[in-house]
Amino acid sequence: MTALVRVDTQPGRERPLVIAWLSGIVALCWACLVFQALHISSAEPASLAHTSRPLSTPPYRAYELVLVLAMWGAMLSAMVLPAATPAILLFARINRLAQSVRHPNLATLLFVGGYLAVWSGFGALATLAQWALHDAGALDTGMAVMNASACGLILVAAGLYQWTPAKHACLQVCRNPLGFVLTGWRSGLLGALRMGLGHGLYCCGSCWLLMLLLFVAGVTNFAALLGLAGLLLAEKLLPGGTVVACIGGLGLVAWGTLLLFP
Repeated sequence: MTALVRVDTQPGRERPLVIAWLSGIVALCWACLVFQALHISSAEPASLAHTSRPLSTPPYRAYELVLVLAMWGAMLSAMVLPAATPAILLFARINRLAQSVRHPNLATLLFVGGYLAVWSGFGALATLAQWALHDAGALDTGMAVMNASACGLILVAAGLYQWTPAKHACLQVCRNPLGFVLTGWRSGLLGALRMGLGHGLYCCGSCWLLMLLLFVAGVTNFAALLGLAGLLLAEKLLPGGTVVACIGGLGLVAWGTLLLFP
């Protein structure tokens, strides 16, 4: 690839810009989540503050479904973008060196857009699942599944997946994006979008079951959100990330077993 033999006369010049707007997106997502959580808590009647769920839950209206979809989009973006930052920075640098497009910053934006499009699709499926669970009366006021056995099964499934070859194959791509970027390089703006979609699929394949733990903890549980975001960062960025994934899987299986067999 010609980009590998060119001399970079201004190394790292794209880093501050990319990091700045990625940080802005993540900060905006977390701010939206905090605002929505405060809005939900203030809207709950005081008499229901210590109950598992309201006595009657009306079906979602159209605008409420849109809000739920936006909430999932903000949650997923806030958790996955920090862990994907090294891959995004790597793409931005190689794309500038390759000079494959006239506007490299736009190509980087499309790469991120493709990456988030995959997670938006996952968020849409999660919204449909939450809609069905809500209308079935299976969620509490924190939007968590009330059935302990169902929660246990989700935890055990997520924990076992942490040990599977599929998990580790996808995780290796996320941990070592250089191979993906070089072997899967696509020139042009459309190529940047396609590469973002491809990298998003690998990352979604790595941690989609972990994201389902939000149905166990509740999507308004900020401790769970931060813990899950921390686990994703540790898996993808720490030198022993694959070991962290396996240890986390053991913990999830143990937790799920306790719920299944109290």
